Amino acid sequence: MQPLRVGDVDDRRSIIDRRALADRLSALDRPDREDGTTIIAEAYEAGRAEIARRLADEPGRGRVHAASYGFLADQVVRLGWDFITQKLYPNANPSSGERVAICGLGGTGRGEMAPYSDLDLMMLVPQRKTAWNEQVIEALLYLLWDLGITVGHSVRTPEEVIALSREDMAVRTAMLEARWIWGDDILFDGTSARFRAEVVHGTAAEFVAAKMAERDARHEKMGDSRYLVEPNVKDGKGGLRDLQTLYWIGHYVFGSKRPADLVDAGLFDAREFRRFERAERFLWSVRCHLHQSAGRAEDRLGFDHQKTIAEAMNYADRPGKSAVERFMQFYFLNAKAVGDLTGVFLAQLDERMGKKGKRFAIPTMFRRTSHLDGFTLDRGRLTIPKPDFFKQDPVRLIEMFRVAQREGLEIHPDAMRAAARDARLADDVREDPKANALFLDILTGRDDTDLVLRWMNEAGVFGRFVPDFGRVVAQMQFDMYHHYTVDEHTIRAIGLTAAIDRGEMKDDHPVITALLRKLADRRVLYVAVLLHDIAKGRGGDHSELGAEIARELCPRFGLSPAETETVAWLVRNHLLMSATAFKRDLADPKTIEDFVAAVQSPERLKLLGILTTVDIRAVGPGTWTEWKRTLLRTLYEAAEERLRLGYKQHGRDEMVAQRKRDLGNRLGWTAEVMRAHGQRLPDAYWLAEPEDWQEANARQMANAEARIGDVEADIALADDPERGATRVSIFAPDREGLFFRICAALAAAGASIVDARIHTTRDGMALDNLLITDAQGRAYTDKRRQDRLRGALSEAIAAQDAPPRPDFAELSEREEAFDIAPSALINQKASNRMTVVEVNARDRQALLARLAHAIFDSDAIVHSAHITSYGERAVDSFYLTDRHGRKLSAEITEKLHAAIIDAAGD
Repeated sequence: MQPLRVGDVDDRRSIIDRRALADRLSALDRPDREDGTTIIAEAYEAGRAEIARRLADEPGRGRVHAASYGFLADQVVRLGWDFITQKLYPNANPSSGERVAICGLGGTGRGEMAPYSDLDLMMLVPQRKTAWNEQVIEALLYLLWDLGITVGHSVRTPEEVIALSREDMAVRTAMLEARWIWGDDILFDGTSARFRAEVVHGTAAEFVAAKMAERDARHEKMGDSRYLVEPNVKDGKGGLRDLQTLYWIGHYVFGSKRPADLVDAGLFDAREFRRFERAERFLWSVRCHLHQSAGRAEDRLGFDHQKTIAEAMNYADRPGKSAVERFMQFYFLNAKAVGDLTGVFLAQLDERMGKKGKRFAIPTMFRRTSHLDGFTLDRGRLTIPKPDFFKQDPVRLIEMFRVAQREGLEIHPDAMRAAARDARLADDVREDPKANALFLDILTGRDDTDLVLRWMNEAGVFGRFVPDFGRVVAQMQFDMYHHYTVDEHTIRAIGLTAAIDRGEMKDDHPVITALLRKLADRRVLYVAVLLHDIAKGRGGDHSELGAEIARELCPRFGLSPAETETVAWLVRNHLLMSATAFKRDLADPKTIEDFVAAVQSPERLKLLGILTTVDIRAVGPGTWTEWKRTLLRTLYEAAEERLRLGYKQHGRDEMVAQRKRDLGNRLGWTAEVMRAHGQRLPDAYWLAEPEDWQEANARQMANAEARIGDVEADIALADDPERGATRVSIFAPDREGLFFRICAALAAAGASIVDARIHTTRDGMALDNLLITDAQGRAYTDKRRQDRLRGALSEAIAAQDAPPRPDFAELSEREEAFDIAPSALINQKASNRMTVVEVNARDRQALLARLAHAIFDSDAIVHSAHITSYGERAVDSFYLTDRHGRKLSAEITEKLHAAIIDAAGD
């Protein structure tokens, strides 16, 4: 199949003039391969430069530029072959076996190539082991390699082509789009005719099933979402390969030779085909720019290239949305179009190839149902009885998705096609009470909630019915933390809420599952999850703006004033719980006091706990960790107790005393021994540390002091599966800069500190508890690695001189794509006894060690450190005092602020 004709390439001779070059090559006296290679190489590089210039001048003509690279490759192969067969190894009287047809496969066969695409060639020969054939084929390959071209090649006879095509679907697909480039055209035409007659004929069902299975496997490998923020332009969901799959099927089943033939075959109408061409043109533009930006074959649209390509394709900043975010939103809209068109294509294919009453390649689900509300069934799928069904009553646009959800039915592609066509009718029923009630039923329906909402989104009905949601469709956030576009993240969060609601995540989230069942109003939760990120991309604080949107939308959805106020509060405060848990010291009474003052009610606390959990989990793989679960649960339990009992009923002193008694009972220590141990450590220790850590610390301290002589640094490492990390406990004589020494040693060893709490006993010993992971975010479970860490820490602590401030490693290109100016917020009100410093900076190895060095240099003492990363951004909070245990003075804070900015800067 030929997506583009050579005639689509403008001014071809400015790219390469094959006739003029052929004359130069023919004029060579006693030529060798080097002479010809030099002439062809100069022309090849000049042609690439010309196409690159055109790409820069006309960045949106991707298909034309892809055809230009294909045209250039064709001409180079032809020139090289003629030079080799006419000047280097002429054969005036070839035998019947001394024939070669040069065929293009893959992108070469389609005549579309990106700047660094491989040149895929098949050398078709009548028979094996012909000396002249081997000689000229080898010479051509060496010439192409000398030009710096990556060549994928095979040498096959017609019999081998037919046999391999029967056995291997990849070979069959390659042969389907094979194209004669040069050489013996009769040999190629004969083989192509045999291929169609002996392989293609009668095997359409087999081919389609194989291509669909291959597509599904490819999507699974690439993340199974077209809304990943670093998509694969070629193989990702909604990428070029999905369009090429439609080409292959259309060609194989219906004999379509060009994309336009898909309209003639009735697989697309004219409007749909225009969307097809726009998407293909855009994706090819992106792929060509991506290769050009990377300087190599690269199909992953990573952060390090997105800004460059956005600029090359003339995107500009707009209020609330950067140029790169606008570019990526357009990318995802085109990926969505590819998905929509694939659904249309497969629906038509099903109609053509499926037998009466059955569905092609998909098992039919027969079910009895009497509640279709005017909709009908077509081979087990919900559809509409006539084309104008939605126009007669636009509420049906919403009702169709509710019926499908309620009855557990798949929606027929024809009905989806009609919904997409008539989606604008949703504008007319936004204020309709029935339509809003149906939408709320879908949102809170538990079963297949995310699937049905995704169908609504794919059809364009969701964004029309809720225009504020339409504004975040396909919108990405240019950071390394969020894995999906805003709409996809939101739908995933709703799906997680429904899964918890159904009890499917009880083992993973027992507390949240129990909380959801106790909610007084489930509707409030689901609407809050829907709206929590609704205002992203508008500039300003999306939480505050989202709360205003909630106040407008909730009454329309049918929520009461009280429900509306609760939803607005949840949207405005949806980051409150995670920010408190991850950035504040949960052992500090002021932390719990401030959090409870903001939450105010047990019902809000339940709602916020569930919303926070699903929000984090829906960000993407790896963002939810056991440590985050532990912190959130600790905060929830402390806040719930305070709201339930009140501060005076269950005070700090009683809690500390109870924890000491519990520890003594677990250890079996006498009251006298336990009293001595308890008095050594401050109240903050007993409130901050988990019970299992307190027990491990007590045993470590007792064992260390039982040894003869002065107590040296005692370092314990233990795997902590509950928190998904390794606990490091250091018991040593306190000294200035101890925390910095520990951080520097861990940074040098490649470890990342997840959390740190620093305690000083009343007799001058330091007890520091840290939670660490390796560079891959995993615990140190291997004993040899633990021993190496222990040795590095011992050496750093014992050294007479403190180590120098560590240097940052060079940033990767991907990291350099983000502009992050370091900032330091010094808060004297977040704690009653300490100064809290929150640092925002680029997350990189040794950052914490450098910050610890800045704090040490500023004469401040670290009591706890709380480390959080959001992709490329680190947010580290420190609880500090001066050397006398008081809050930091204005003089020290000024010095500290400057030191932190210097330490965190590049």
